[in-house]
Amino acid sequence: MGTGNKKMIVITESAQEKIKEVLEDETPETCLRMYVTGGGCSGFQYGFSMEETQNDDDFEVPAGLTNVLVDALSMQYLSNAVVDFKDDLQGSRFSISNPAAQTTCGCGSSFAPY
Repeated sequence: MGTGNKKMIVITESAQEKIKEVLEDETPETCLRMYVTGGGCSGFQYGFSMEETQNDDDFEVPAGLTNVLVDALSMQYLSNAVVDFKDDLQGSRFSISNPAAQTTCGCGSSFAPY
């Protein structure tokens, strides 16, 4: 298991509340995984999934009473990112403010790194 000491991701209180709500009906072993994958309109896109298995190279990012899992490859693109949960005119969604993103798309779900 990795630690997030050098590559910290911040999960805001509103995102922590939403994660807690999402996990309420799941098994105690279930975690939220955040990852980066190729695709989207800017080259890379963010993704979230529910997982019961933690890999040896996963980072555990504190999110209130639980942790969010991030694989080592995705962590390279998510270092120092801030994950928030927004509920506004554009809808309800996790919003990621990522200093590694040189450009982002209009929908905020994909980005191009440096």
